[in-house]
Amino acid sequence: MTDAGTGRVGAVTSAVARQVRELRAARGWSFEELAGRSGVSKGMLVQIEGARTNPSIGTLCRVADAFGVSIAQLLEPAEERRVRISATADAPVLWRGDQGGTARLLNGVGEPDLVELWEWRLEPGERHDSPDHPRGSREMLHVLVGAVTVTVDGVDHDVRAGHTIEFHADQEHGYRTAGEEPARLVMVVVTPSGEWDRRTRSRGPRPS
Repeated sequence: MTDAGTGRVGAVTSAVARQVRELRAARGWSFEELAGRSGVSKGMLVQIEGARTNPSIGTLCRVADAFGVSIAQLLEPAEERRVRISATADAPVLWRGDQGGTARLLNGVGEPDLVELWEWRLEPGERHDSPDHPRGSREMLHVLVGAVTVTVDGVDHDVRAGHTIEFHADQEHGYRTAGEEPARLVMVVVTPSGEWDRRTRSRGPRPS
């Protein structure tokens, strides 16, 4: 990884540490409470708040869901801008496939619902499996290049370039390349606002 790449990873780790620490403190939650709500171990949460680990996309999803915020909010730097223009190259890579594929979080907003815009690049043979998101979540995926197979609740759906698939994401789902060519796609994830407790599978109100 280049020095610039290393710097971006460090900035992401620091931003996540600060945001998780502040969100947890604002709610008065212990590490044990956040661990129960998110399904992420207390030890991992301690490492995240100490900026001692680069959490996976799955871990970030669970922590963000517990707080009722978008992953993009967990990555926000300290300063807040009313207008933001960003380049794809500067977007954080939150998933890397074993063949070189990547998933970048291009941007996200948190009002009134949580909306995230992603760019995925999948090399031949790569796949990503995702656990269920909070109740009411939806995903829209548009294939720009190649073809992918999207599995939703155990059922495969083949989607080729120029086609879009939309589905309920509050069930297990995943994506993999279809064929021998790389695939490139954009994805929008929409999650209703409100904290999510994985222990009870229930949603609480967004904190004021």
